[in-house]
Amino acid sequence: MDKYDRLILQKLQIDASQSIEQLATDVNLSRNACWRRIKAMEGTGLIKQRVALLDADKAGLGLLVFVHIKTNEHSAKWLQKFSQIVKDTPAIIGAHRMSGELDYVLRVRVGSVKDYDVFYQNLTKRITVAQVSASFVMENIKDTTELPI
Repeated sequence: MDKYDRLILQKLQIDASQSIEQLATDVNLSRNACWRRIKAMEGTGLIKQRVALLDADKAGLGLLVFVHIKTNEHSAKWLQKFSQIVKDTPAIIGAHRMSGELDYVLRVRVGSVKDYDVFYQNLTKRITVAQVSASFVMENIKDTTELPI
């Protein structure tokens, strides 16, 4: 990855909807050279996809919850079931296996504390966990999708 690839990626992370012409001008490349670089980065998987970022509040999903899970079960069968539940649950927007005291942290988007309670009840009915706790985000100080390249 050279300086042009980095510039292209920085610009695309801010606005992936801009035209190739505008992007090429911004990074000082020809339209074709810029297009070829983007296609190459898509081909290698560096650019995974282009998406629209939504305003969670306007979508009715203004409550971000970090759900902390501890489990006493570490079998392959349990992990497979847990992974499937995570994939099948749209409210879970991120799931991370952790080192340290926690086993998993889930990022969950819901509309209210009551909606979180419904999420919690459904989760604990579907899989056995030793402990579940939640932290409700009071203020987003920084929340970005941009990687520091």
